[in-house]
Amino acid sequence: MERLCSWPSWIRYAFLTTEPNAGAIHPKAMPVILSTSEQVEIWLTAPPDEALKLQRPLPDGSLRIVARGVKEDAQSTD
Repeated sequence: MERLCSWPSWIRYAFLTTEPNAGAIHPKAMPVILSTSEQVEIWLTAPPDEALKLQRPLPDGSLRIVARGVKEDAQSTD
């Protein structure tokens, strides 16, 4: 199996959610989005109590909707 990145195999990923600020789209939760390199550094290196302060929605207006409705994949013509 081809490796998709050069990171060591022991590196894992995390998915952290928070209260939604777009309730009509994500009524239960939304992903935490780290938007600066400083936030990424805090998430990866800071003590847990400091890193978990990043568990918050982005300010209103930070995200925009780029599509709505059910995704329809293009049909193959093969």
